[in-house]
Amino acid sequence: MLEQTLRKKMAEKDILLMTHIVMGYPDFDTSLRVVEAMVEAGIDLMELQIPFSEPMADGPVILHANQRALQAGSTVARCLEFGAELSARFEIPFLIMSYYNILYRYGLGSFAKRMSTSGLRGAIVPDLPPEEAGEYLESMQANALAPIFIYSPRSSDARLKLIAAHAEGFIYCVARRGVTGATTSFSDDLDPYLARCRRATSLPLALGFGVKDAHDVAFLQGRVDIAVIGSQTLRVMNEQGVGAVKEFIAGLR
Repeated sequence: MLEQTLRKKMAEKDILLMTHIVMGYPDFDTSLRVVEAMVEAGIDLMELQIPFSEPMADGPVILHANQRALQAGSTVARCLEFGAELSARFEIPFLIMSYYNILYRYGLGSFAKRMSTSGLRGAIVPDLPPEEAGEYLESMQANALAPIFIYSPRSSDARLKLIAAHAEGFIYCVARRGVTGATTSFSDDLDPYLARCRRATSLPLALGFGVKDAHDVAFLQGRVDIAVIGSQTLRVMNEQGVGAVKEFIAGLR
């Protein structure tokens, strides 16, 4: 189970690091090099995004990567093959991040089975609320996969508990409203929200949306279990090249 794997890692580290790539951006060879660099830098798990034409939770950096990957010919089938290649090659857990339309069109049962046979450990589907996720949850459970759900600062206590009742692996807490990649103010103002998250679930907590440097990761240590770095890694790669990714990730913790 994903949760057990993470708890073993949590016993050894003060905070875990989860990173994010858009598969096929700018091409699959580069994607592989980025994954290699991040694994060598010590990340603990990674979300692999299947590019989508309307990634509504994503800001301009990841949106651009989605568009470029699609233009370069990234397909769902190739992404699932790539996920299988990564899972076979590296020991860290890999998760799929995708929007519901992709899973729906593929077939929820078939998609979950393909994830399982590929060695993937779970999925983050940001536009699928638990109230509408019955078939998805059944498919994930049948294939021993973790459905990762999302907490928001505007979620009521009752809704946090509802989400937790359907989640496995960990809970992804977004640091603020809006989309990925925008500036987030990491301050004590987050503490009441994270305290509510802790009360609502016994699962590990991950926090993303705006984590960009070692200062942010240090702030999150002791508050959450996993720091999520997404858009900033893409910025580093875009501005400095793939060679800068390993040093950037290694310097976060």
